[in-house]
Amino acid sequence: MKKYLLLFVFSYLFVSTTLLAQNVEFEKANFPNDKAGYKEAKRSIDDGDAYFNKSQNEGYRLYGDALEFYLKANKFNPSNALLNYKIGVCYLNSAWKQKALEYLEKAYKLNSAVDKNIRYYLGRGYHLNMDWDKAIQEYQTYRPTIKPDDQETLKDVDKKIAECRIGIELVKNPVLVFIDNIGSEINSPNPDYGPVISADESIMMYTSRQPNTSGGGIDPNDQQYYEDIYISTRENGKWLPGKNMGKPVNTDNRHDATVALSADGQKLYIYLDDMTRGSGNIYECVQKGTTWEKPDNLGDNVNSKYHESSASVTADGSTLYFVSNREGGFGRHDIYKSTWDTKKRRWAEAENLGPTINTPYGEHGVYIHPDGKTLFFSSEGHKTMGGFDIFKSTWDDKKKKWSTPENLGYPINSPDDDIDFVLSASGKHAYYSAFRSDGFGEKDIYVITFVTPKHPILNTEDNLLASVAEPIKETSIAQKVEIPVVAVSILKGSIFDAVTNKPLEADIELVDNSLNQVIASFKSNSATGKFLVSLPAGKNYGIAVKKEGYLFHSENFDIPAAAEYQEYVKDIPLKNIAVGTKIVLRNIFFDFDKSTLRPESTYELERLIKLLTDVPSMKIEIGGHTDSKGSDEYNMKLSASRAESVANYLATHGIDKGRLTSKGYGETIPMATNDTEDGRQLNRRTEFEIKSK
Repeated sequence: MKKYLLLFVFSYLFVSTTLLAQNVEFEKANFPNDKAGYKEAKRSIDDGDAYFNKSQNEGYRLYGDALEFYLKANKFNPSNALLNYKIGVCYLNSAWKQKALEYLEKAYKLNSAVDKNIRYYLGRGYHLNMDWDKAIQEYQTYRPTIKPDDQETLKDVDKKIAECRIGIELVKNPVLVFIDNIGSEINSPNPDYGPVISADESIMMYTSRQPNTSGGGIDPNDQQYYEDIYISTRENGKWLPGKNMGKPVNTDNRHDATVALSADGQKLYIYLDDMTRGSGNIYECVQKGTTWEKPDNLGDNVNSKYHESSASVTADGSTLYFVSNREGGFGRHDIYKSTWDTKKRRWAEAENLGPTINTPYGEHGVYIHPDGKTLFFSSEGHKTMGGFDIFKSTWDDKKKKWSTPENLGYPINSPDDDIDFVLSASGKHAYYSAFRSDGFGEKDIYVITFVTPKHPILNTEDNLLASVAEPIKETSIAQKVEIPVVAVSILKGSIFDAVTNKPLEADIELVDNSLNQVIASFKSNSATGKFLVSLPAGKNYGIAVKKEGYLFHSENFDIPAAAEYQEYVKDIPLKNIAVGTKIVLRNIFFDFDKSTLRPESTYELERLIKLLTDVPSMKIEIGGHTDSKGSDEYNMKLSASRAESVANYLATHGIDKGRLTSKGYGETIPMATNDTEDGRQLNRRTEFEIKSK
């Protein structure tokens, strides 16, 4: 009896399993008891097919619309192989790609011959779920079914097998980072991507496709709202809710997307869907006070009749890196660069970065770090684990070439698209766009925190990150990753009238003292007086602040090559030209223990000559000062000699000697304590005082 009972149970299970795996076609005869439900489900399939076929055959991106109808039909009959297959394909073309696998597996179980491409799509499903071995097996099973003359498909499958093998290795050696969703203040149920930040992480602009898009229009190609640009500011370590930037940055019923932001946050580069001048171009918007000016086309050397999709500008504004699919490239989209022609006031002819950077596939999301030497970009063609991965390459100034791009590793990169990577000047945080299962919408913006010996995570900071928005937090034991960028320091503050405290828009010149050359020019914000300047390590910088009607102000920052990231905050009061006003000349340098002017002083001296030339009646006294080291007599003599050297230089360069006097004050008028090296450095100075005007 027991034997027959076991046989019955086995037979029941076999029949049940067979029934469960049976394909149920959408035919009237299969649903005699629910004709209305059948009709509605069939209508949903027909509606879904209209979108699905447009997407498959006509290049539209309407899989999301098809999916909505297919899922309704699937509730009525979840056991149809073809419907499950189509749902899987739709999910593979959505933000929730990982969901595709369960439907594709079911489709295959119901009917292994449901579609000639089922094994390929199963491979994609396993690939995106990082089930590498199964993905490779499916790709290899599918490969012999490809026609020999279909070289594109063969190449695609071989590439995906290679991606899986790369994925296996990258997952074995993860990098130690925290990856957190930036939160609902910025991410929405709609697509949010393309973050760009100021060097100090105080401003973020990004692209979103929300119902409050300018004009309220929907793109017929994918049935989503047109792209608009949003802005958020960071206060006390927290990003405030993003706001639509409105006009003139955003336009009605066209795509407006973030591309790049200057280091000081006052120049925004955007992608504009300008069909009259190609298939999308890059424009520049300049902030004036509290408003943004109308977007300005970057010109024919950058924009073409082809598609320019992303860009990044160096901190000094001299070089633009951008992506284009123009003719003559190496792949679908290549990275180019253009330098600013100061004489012609335009971007020069573009230059392809070459095959070290560009591949036969697509490059996207280019970003040049404020160090001016480290390039980050997304690529389909380098050693990626799937889709676009983020890579870095460093410019070798001696060899005049880019290093071989290096994958940033897992979990920064995933089998899906990882794009739009930007890095803070400190090198501690990065922001990027990614498709992840925990996101708020179609794709979200995430913040990466690098854990390195230079940037350990403190308990308080760890907790702060963890509280952002139920983050995905990659804390598995992993190797620490060092993002190899040249250290960058930041000088920021505000410029204002020394008497009224009114904010001033002033010109700021960044000078390489060793070359006596202006390497960048900026302006402070006219409404707030705020400014921000990036200072890559390894240079002696002179900073000159100038405004008509005011005396210039100078600062010196000598930043060694080995220096780590620092933020200098300096509020600068500009003084009117008035008798008795004193100005410290921070960029006057002498040989050690001598009064011989060093060549690095030239640009500062030329500024003083221009001032005296512009105000021909002005008379000044050059004063020399020392710290308290050395005897009083020695310091007085050295300071007098140095002051005289400056006066002699001015006299030999066209300034009437009768307008100049010089005097040494030694250590008698300190402006800081002599008990510290910083204080002593401030006391060792040359200054001038207006005696008459």
